Amino acid sequence: MTDLIRLDRVGMTYTTATGAVEALRDIDLAVGRGELVAIVGPSGCGKSTLLRIIAGLRPPSRGRVEVDGCPVARPLASVGMVFQAPVLLKWRTIESNVLLPAELSGLDPRAYRARAGELLRLVGLAEFAQKLPRELSGGMQQRASLCRALLLDPPLLLMDEPFGALDAMTRDEMNLELLRVWGEGSRERKTIVFVTHSIPEAVFLADRVVVMTPRPGRLGRVLDVPLPRPRTVATRAHPDFGPLTLAVHESLG
Repeated sequence: MTDLIRLDRVGMTYTTATGAVEALRDIDLAVGRGELVAIVGPSGCGKSTLLRIIAGLRPPSRGRVEVDGCPVARPLASVGMVFQAPVLLKWRTIESNVLLPAELSGLDPRAYRARAGELLRLVGLAEFAQKLPRELSGGMQQRASLCRALLLDPPLLLMDEPFGALDAMTRDEMNLELLRVWGEGSRERKTIVFVTHSIPEAVFLADRVVVMTPRPGRLGRVLDVPLPRPRTVATRAHPDFGPLTLAVHESLG
Protein backbone atom coordinates (compact mmCIF):
# COMPACT_ATOMS: atom_id res chain seq x y z
CA MET A 1 0.00 0.00 0.00
CA THR A 2 1.46 3.36 -1.05
CA ASP A 3 1.13 6.39 1.22
CA LEU A 4 -1.27 9.18 0.30
CA ILE A 5 -0.53 11.32 3.37
CA ARG A 6 2.81 11.86 5.09
CA LEU A 7 3.35 14.03 8.16
CA ASP A 8 6.95 14.63 9.22
CA ARG A 9 7.54 16.16 12.69
CA VAL A 10 4.51 18.40 12.35
CA GLY A 11 3.97 20.92 15.13
CA MET A 12 1.50 23.74 15.72
CA THR A 13 1.77 26.65 18.16
CA TYR A 14 -0.90 29.33 18.45
CA THR A 15 -0.23 32.87 19.60
CA THR A 16 -2.85 34.11 22.06
CA ALA A 17 -3.32 37.24 24.16
CA THR A 18 -1.96 35.35 27.18
CA GLY A 19 0.99 33.74 25.39
CA ALA A 20 1.88 30.87 23.09
CA VAL A 21 -0.15 27.64 23.19
CA GLU A 22 1.46 24.52 21.73
CA ALA A 23 -1.33 22.42 20.18
CA LEU A 24 0.69 19.75 18.34
CA ARG A 25 4.22 18.44 18.75
CA ASP A 26 6.31 16.21 16.47
CA ILE A 27 3.54 14.35 14.65
CA ASP A 28 4.97 11.63 12.39
CA LEU A 29 2.25 9.72 10.55
CA ALA A 30 1.72 8.04 7.20
CA VAL A 31 -1.73 7.12 5.88
CA GLY A 32 -1.92 4.60 3.07
CA ARG A 33 -3.94 5.05 -0.09
CA GLY A 34 -7.39 3.55 0.46
CA GLU A 35 -6.91 3.31 4.22
CA LEU A 36 -9.45 4.38 6.85
CA VAL A 37 -7.64 5.80 9.88
CA ALA A 38 -9.48 6.97 12.99
CA ILE A 39 -7.99 9.52 15.40
CA VAL A 40 -9.03 9.59 19.05
CA GLY A 41 -7.78 11.64 21.97
CA PRO A 42 -8.86 13.93 24.80
CA SER A 43 -10.56 17.25 24.06
CA GLY A 44 -8.09 19.96 23.15
CA CYS A 45 -5.33 17.60 21.99
CA GLY A 46 -5.27 19.05 18.45
CA LYS A 47 -7.25 16.44 16.47
CA SER A 48 -9.24 19.04 14.51
CA THR A 49 -6.15 21.18 14.01
CA LEU A 50 -4.38 18.18 12.51
CA LEU A 51 -7.19 17.67 9.97
CA ARG A 52 -7.03 21.31 8.93
CA ILE A 53 -3.27 21.10 8.47
CA ILE A 54 -3.66 18.03 6.23
CA ALA A 55 -6.32 19.85 4.18
CA GLY A 56 -4.08 22.88 3.75
CA LEU A 57 -6.49 25.13 5.62
CA ARG A 58 -3.88 25.97 8.25
CA PRO A 59 -0.09 25.88 7.82
CA PRO A 60 1.85 24.06 10.54
CA SER A 61 4.32 25.99 12.66
CA ARG A 62 6.89 23.25 12.12
CA GLY A 63 7.38 20.17 10.03
CA ARG A 64 6.28 19.01 6.59
CA VAL A 65 3.00 17.73 5.18
CA GLU A 66 2.66 15.87 1.88
CA VAL A 67 -0.47 14.63 0.13
CA ASP A 68 -0.02 12.40 -2.91
CA GLY A 69 3.70 13.16 -2.91
CA CYS A 70 3.31 16.95 -3.04
CA PRO A 71 3.98 19.44 -0.21
CA VAL A 72 0.78 21.00 1.13
CA ALA A 73 1.12 24.77 0.87
CA ARG A 74 -2.49 25.86 0.23
CA PRO A 75 -6.02 24.48 0.54
CA LEU A 76 -6.35 21.26 -1.44
CA ALA A 77 -9.04 20.91 -4.07
CA SER A 78 -8.76 17.11 -3.94
CA VAL A 79 -10.11 16.88 -0.38
CA GLY A 80 -13.68 16.45 0.85
CA MET A 81 -14.39 17.62 4.40
CA VAL A 82 -17.30 16.68 6.66
CA PHE A 83 -17.78 18.44 9.99
CA GLN A 84 -19.86 17.68 13.08
CA ALA A 85 -22.57 20.12 11.96
CA PRO A 86 -23.94 19.57 8.43
CA VAL A 87 -23.60 23.32 7.61
CA LEU A 88 -26.20 23.20 4.86
CA LEU A 89 -27.41 26.50 3.39
CA LYS A 90 -30.96 26.74 4.70
CA TRP A 91 -32.36 28.60 1.68
CA ARG A 92 -31.12 26.01 -0.84
CA THR A 93 -32.63 22.64 -1.63
CA ILE A 94 -30.76 19.47 -0.71
CA GLU A 95 -29.76 18.92 -4.34
CA SER A 96 -28.54 22.52 -4.60
CA ASN A 97 -26.51 22.12 -1.40
CA VAL A 98 -24.88 18.96 -2.75
CA LEU A 99 -24.00 20.79 -6.00
CA LEU A 100 -22.31 23.66 -4.15
CA PRO A 101 -18.70 22.36 -4.50
CA ALA A 102 -19.06 22.42 -8.29
CA GLU A 103 -20.18 26.05 -8.19
CA LEU A 104 -17.37 27.06 -5.84
CA SER A 105 -14.85 25.35 -8.13
CA GLY A 106 -16.08 27.33 -11.14
CA LEU A 107 -17.67 24.26 -12.74
CA ASP A 108 -21.08 23.98 -14.36
CA PRO A 109 -23.41 22.50 -11.70
CA ARG A 110 -25.65 21.08 -14.42
CA ALA A 111 -22.85 18.72 -15.42
CA TYR A 112 -22.86 17.28 -11.90
CA ARG A 113 -26.63 16.91 -11.42
CA ALA A 114 -26.55 13.22 -12.37
CA ARG A 115 -23.67 12.64 -9.95
CA ALA A 116 -25.59 14.43 -7.17
CA GLY A 117 -28.65 12.29 -7.87
CA GLU A 118 -26.55 9.11 -7.77
CA LEU A 119 -25.08 10.05 -4.39
CA LEU A 120 -28.46 10.99 -2.95
CA ARG A 121 -29.85 7.63 -4.07
CA LEU A 122 -26.88 5.87 -2.50
CA VAL A 123 -27.67 7.36 0.93
CA GLY A 124 -31.45 7.05 0.62
CA LEU A 125 -32.24 10.72 0.00
CA ALA A 126 -33.31 10.70 -3.65
CA GLU A 127 -36.91 11.60 -2.82
CA PHE A 128 -35.75 14.53 -0.68
CA ALA A 129 -33.60 16.24 -3.33
CA GLN A 130 -35.95 19.22 -3.64
CA LYS A 131 -36.61 19.59 0.08
CA LEU A 132 -35.06 22.30 2.24
CA PRO A 133 -32.69 21.33 5.09
CA ARG A 134 -35.27 22.20 7.76
CA GLU A 135 -37.52 19.48 6.33
CA LEU A 136 -34.94 16.77 7.06
CA SER A 137 -33.83 15.15 10.32
CA GLY A 138 -30.31 15.64 11.66
CA GLY A 139 -29.17 12.28 10.34
CA MET A 140 -30.59 13.01 6.89
CA GLN A 141 -28.86 16.39 6.83
CA GLN A 142 -25.56 14.71 7.67
CA ARG A 143 -26.12 12.27 4.80
CA ALA A 144 -26.59 15.27 2.50
CA SER A 145 -23.39 16.79 3.88
CA LEU A 146 -21.55 13.57 3.06
CA CYS A 147 -22.93 13.65 -0.49
CA ARG A 148 -21.70 17.23 -0.87
CA ALA A 149 -18.20 16.23 0.21
CA LEU A 150 -18.20 13.38 -2.34
CA LEU A 151 -19.61 15.32 -5.31
CA LEU A 152 -16.26 15.99 -7.02
CA ASP A 153 -15.09 12.45 -6.18
CA PRO A 154 -12.11 13.48 -4.01
CA PRO A 155 -9.57 10.74 -3.30
CA LEU A 156 -9.24 11.98 0.31
CA LEU A 157 -12.04 12.48 2.84
CA LEU A 158 -11.37 14.25 6.15
CA MET A 159 -14.11 13.88 8.76
CA ASP A 160 -14.18 15.82 12.03
CA GLU A 161 -16.63 14.28 14.54
CA PRO A 162 -19.23 14.01 11.77
CA PHE A 163 -21.71 11.91 13.74
CA GLY A 164 -21.09 13.25 17.24
CA ALA A 165 -24.38 15.17 17.45
CA LEU A 166 -26.55 12.25 16.33
CA ASP A 167 -28.49 9.83 18.52
CA ALA A 168 -26.96 6.37 19.01
CA MET A 169 -29.19 4.56 16.53
CA THR A 170 -28.71 7.13 13.76
CA ARG A 171 -24.98 7.19 14.46
CA ASP A 172 -24.77 3.42 13.95
CA GLU A 173 -26.68 3.77 10.67
CA MET A 174 -24.30 6.50 9.50
CA ASN A 175 -21.28 4.34 10.33
CA LEU A 176 -22.60 1.64 8.03
CA GLU A 177 -23.47 4.27 5.40
CA LEU A 178 -19.93 5.63 5.53
CA LEU A 179 -18.40 2.19 5.00
CA ARG A 180 -20.68 1.68 2.01
CA VAL A 181 -19.78 5.05 0.49
CA TRP A 182 -16.09 4.44 1.24
CA GLY A 183 -16.22 1.35 -0.94
CA GLU A 184 -15.58 -1.35 1.67
CA GLY A 185 -14.65 -4.51 -0.19
CA SER A 186 -13.72 -2.55 -3.32
CA ARG A 187 -10.24 -1.94 -4.73
CA GLU A 188 -11.18 1.67 -5.49
CA ARG A 189 -11.59 2.89 -1.93
CA LYS A 190 -11.08 6.47 -0.87
CA THR A 191 -8.64 7.42 1.86
CA ILE A 192 -10.42 8.58 5.03
CA VAL A 193 -9.08 10.24 8.17
CA PHE A 194 -11.86 10.20 10.76
CA VAL A 195 -11.73 12.12 14.07
CA THR A 196 -14.01 10.86 16.84
CA HIS A 197 -14.39 10.82 20.61
CA SER A 198 -16.10 7.42 20.45
CA ILE A 199 -13.69 4.51 20.92
CA PRO A 200 -16.21 1.86 19.74
CA GLU A 201 -16.89 3.94 16.61
CA ALA A 202 -13.16 4.23 15.89
CA VAL A 203 -12.62 0.48 16.26
CA PHE A 204 -15.71 -0.37 14.21
CA LEU A 205 -14.69 1.81 11.25
CA ALA A 206 -10.93 1.89 11.08
CA ASP A 207 -8.01 -0.09 9.71
CA ARG A 208 -5.88 1.65 12.34
CA VAL A 209 -6.67 3.81 15.36
CA VAL A 210 -4.32 6.68 16.19
CA VAL A 211 -4.36 7.63 19.87
CA MET A 212 -3.21 11.17 20.69
CA THR A 213 -1.91 12.45 23.99
CA PRO A 214 -3.23 15.48 25.92
CA ARG A 215 -1.99 18.87 24.69
CA PRO A 216 0.45 19.28 23.16
CA GLY A 217 -0.97 16.52 21.01
CA ARG A 218 1.50 13.80 20.10
CA LEU A 219 1.05 10.27 18.81
CA GLY A 220 0.68 8.13 21.89
CA ARG A 221 0.01 4.84 20.13
CA VAL A 222 -1.18 3.46 16.80
CA LEU A 223 -3.23 0.26 16.96
CA ASP A 224 -4.05 -2.02 14.04
CA VAL A 225 -7.68 -3.18 13.83
CA PRO A 226 -7.66 -6.66 12.24
CA LEU A 227 -11.43 -7.15 12.40
CA PRO A 228 -12.74 -8.80 9.21
CA ARG A 229 -14.41 -6.77 6.49
CA PRO A 230 -17.04 -6.01 5.41
CA ARG A 231 -18.13 -4.89 8.86
CA THR A 232 -21.74 -5.17 9.89
CA VAL A 233 -23.83 -4.74 13.03
CA ALA A 234 -22.61 -8.21 14.06
CA THR A 235 -19.00 -6.95 14.08
CA ARG A 236 -19.59 -5.42 17.51
CA ALA A 237 -20.18 -8.95 18.82
CA HIS A 238 -16.87 -10.21 17.40
CA PRO A 239 -14.67 -11.67 20.17
CA ASP A 240 -11.85 -9.24 19.35
CA PHE A 241 -14.02 -6.11 19.37
CA GLY A 242 -14.14 -5.67 23.16
CA PRO A 243 -10.40 -6.26 23.73
CA LEU A 244 -9.56 -3.78 20.95
CA THR A 245 -11.76 -1.04 22.44
CA LEU A 246 -10.21 -1.72 25.84
CA ALA A 247 -6.71 -1.44 24.37
CA VAL A 248 -7.56 1.95 22.87
CA HIS A 249 -9.11 3.10 26.16
CA GLU A 250 -6.01 2.05 28.12
CA SER A 251 -3.80 3.88 25.62
CA LEU A 252 -5.66 7.11 26.41
CA GLY A 253 -4.77 6.73 30.07
